[in-house]
Amino acid sequence: MKDVTTTAILVGIGANLVPDGYASAREGCEAAIARLAEVAITVTAVSAWYETAPVPVSDQPWFNNAVIAAHTDLPPGKALAALHHIEAGFGRVRTVRNAARVLDLDLLDYGGSVHDVGGITVPHPRLHERAFVLLPLRDVAPAYRHPVSGLHIDEMIGALPADQQIRKADRD
Repeated sequence: MKDVTTTAILVGIGANLVPDGYASAREGCEAAIARLAEVAITVTAVSAWYETAPVPVSDQPWFNNAVIAAHTDLPPGKALAALHHIEAGFGRVRTVRNAARVLDLDLLDYGGSVHDVGGITVPHPRLHERAFVLLPLRDVAPAYRHPVSGLHIDEMIGALPADQQIRKADRD
């Protein structure tokens, strides 16, 4: 039998539009998390949910965001393709950057490695700039260090601009 090596990954999830068939954006996100196993991504932890204002600031509805810790045996490109496949299944159509969306799944970190090949960049190039990524990431990986800068999660949170609006979501 072939040994299968899995890699720890971190996935950002968010939405500010309600996908067809769901009562809320968060319910759609939770259904997407349940589908990760179908694409060879095994969830090990999910952060608390956060409500966040759009970045950059706009008149869009606020987002529901979380970070998922998981394992996969997929290489980075295939892991990202699997995430995009799930997005498409929920009706995500990529138009312009920072548009409102029914589902957003971002590959934030792939085993602490640095990868920038064929349009796949990990760690996510804006991970360190976004409260909606860093606060939930700290929930699932409190010892996280950025593979490029070496900064600890708390240092990155401390360097965030003060204008990013984020609050822990109430429990449903």
